[in-house]
Amino acid sequence: MALSAEDRALVRALWKKLGSNVGVYATEALERTFLAFPATKTYFSHLDLSPGSAQVRAHGQKVADALSLAVERLDDLPRALSALSHLHACQLRVDPANFPAPGPLPAGDPRPALPRRLQPGAAGVAGQVPEPRDLCAGFRVP
Repeated sequence: MALSAEDRALVRALWKKLGSNVGVYATEALERTFLAFPATKTYFSHLDLSPGSAQVRAHGQKVADALSLAVERLDDLPRALSALSHLHACQLRVDPANFPAPGPLPAGDPRPALPRRLQPGAAGVAGQVPEPRDLCAGFRVP
C-alpha cells in the first residue's frame, strides 16, 4: 500500500506534534497491549512487565524509535522496516504474520542495517535482555 503525498504530509505533521512525547505514548500503548492482549506478554517474558517499569519504558522507547524511523522514511517503508521485520521474524522468533511487510523490497537492494538503538541488547537495563541467536541467516523478509 503506497501512501499519497498528502497522506505522508499528514503523518509527518502528526508526528511533529507528538514531539518528544512519542516514547511516553509508545510505552503507554505497550502497557495497554499487555492488558488488552495478555498473550503478548509471552514475547516479553524476560522483562519486568509491571506498569511503569524501566524495562517496559525502554522497550516503549524502542517502539517509538522504530516508528520515528518509519516516519522519516515514509517514501520507502519496505527498506526502512525490513531490518526490524527480520529481527522479529528470525532472531526473536515472533510469527512473521504479526509483522506483515508493507511491500516488497526492491530487487538487489541490500537489507539496511538496523539502527543501534533498535538492536537487541540495547534495552534500558544492561544484561536483562538476552542476545538472540540469528536463526535465519540469509533469510530475507518479503
